Amino acid sequence: MSLRDAATVVLVRDTEDAPGDAPGFEVFMLLRTVKSDFNAGAYVFPGGGVDRSDGGAAAQAVCSGLDAAQASARLGIADGGLAFYLAAIRECFEEAGVLLAADAAGRVLSLHEPDAQARFSAHRAALNAGTTTLADICAREGLRLPLQDVHYYSHWITPEGMPRRYDTRFFLCRAPAGQEPLHDGQETVDHCWVRPADALKRHAAGGFNLVPATRKQLEFLGRFADSDSLLAHVAAMRDIPAIQPQMILGADGKPERVRLPLPEGPEEIDLRGMVL
Repeated sequence: MSLRDAATVVLVRDTEDAPGDAPGFEVFMLLRTVKSDFNAGAYVFPGGGVDRSDGGAAAQAVCSGLDAAQASARLGIADGGLAFYLAAIRECFEEAGVLLAADAAGRVLSLHEPDAQARFSAHRAALNAGTTTLADICAREGLRLPLQDVHYYSHWITPEGMPRRYDTRFFLCRAPAGQEPLHDGQETVDHCWVRPADALKRHAAGGFNLVPATRKQLEFLGRFADSDSLLAHVAAMRDIPAIQPQMILGADGKPERVRLPLPEGPEEIDLRGMVL
């Protein structure tokens, strides 16, 4: 099975703490429909495959902060890096309704006004329908995509033997204050803001399905006490290794465990009863 390039974005926001709560941050997650052909019934971050429209001159024209050569260098590839950044931003808008963009003066896009909400809701529907592109929307609205605020920090490759395989780059960005994420009601059927540690606790209790790659992202995110330290860390990351888990089959030929070749040492996860 051939690999398809993909991009995923983690949206982060500071928590609105109740009295007595420690400060911290939450991440935005979507629940994939059980009818999905990938990660069905699991909580995931917004993301998906890289499309042809994510690269090329039109896409480059609406970007700021990184050019095509710099984007490829960040990802450690010869060319095509810009398309991964664009795919992460596009998928975030398609799946969560959040567009990581700014106007010519550098003001982050806000959708608080009803007119803006209606206009960008129509843009989102057209993008999902394939009748427009992210570059066209940005050109029409006078927006730029501030790639310097979208930080590449992790690289995972789907194990061999899976029906669909992706070469996925993970990005992280602070959620824009003037926009409220929402699942699309088709590929995703629910959404939540959750602290990484709480998501892992719910997963351990059996009520929050996670695939191994998402679980490891949450474990990484949970190492940080606040969003500022997290963002500073990922902004400085370079030379990010590709992690390609190895599927271990049981006697019945079905996946039983997955071995993760992590930089800190190998780890195995029992897959029985988990969503794949």
